[in-house]
Amino acid sequence: MTFRVRPAVLADVPGILDIYNHAVLHTTATYDLEPVSLDSRLSWFSARQQSGFPVLVAEGEGAEVLGFASYGPFREKAGYAATVEHSVYVREGHQGAGLGRALMTPLIAAAREQGLHVMLGGIDADNAGSLAFHRRLGFEEVAHFRQVGRKFGRWLDVVFMQLTLD
Repeated sequence: MTFRVRPAVLADVPGILDIYNHAVLHTTATYDLEPVSLDSRLSWFSARQQSGFPVLVAEGEGAEVLGFASYGPFREKAGYAATVEHSVYVREGHQGAGLGRALMTPLIAAAREQGLHVMLGGIDADNAGSLAFHRRLGFEEVAHFRQVGRKFGRWLDVVFMQLTLD
């Protein structure tokens, strides 16, 4: 598979939205219960840009967005400013092709360049693939919250994984 990772531009937002909404409807990768609107995702993108947080896309042939990754504030209080929470999503049917690592490697590098201290990921405890993926990137499990989410008629656990950047 041929793809390249690059900073996202406004024209990528519909592709990002499509990937995210598929995850909303079919997975527990996000605990959003309803698809988000284009306006909502445009606001998200704008907020990331205004805050200096990267949004990266993996672009396939024909400029198709095959995946995206970003980070943003973990919490709003000033004492958490050096900690970010990331997200990485790959289009259905393209998992396992190296897109996730190709997105996360420069995302982690960007966090280090920004002088951030910790990157966190909140991952559904049943998502063994994502947990293993994060371990391979150097993340370690630091918390397991039981039954804190509910989706598809069942209670869900969240595992927080942490990468110390410096």
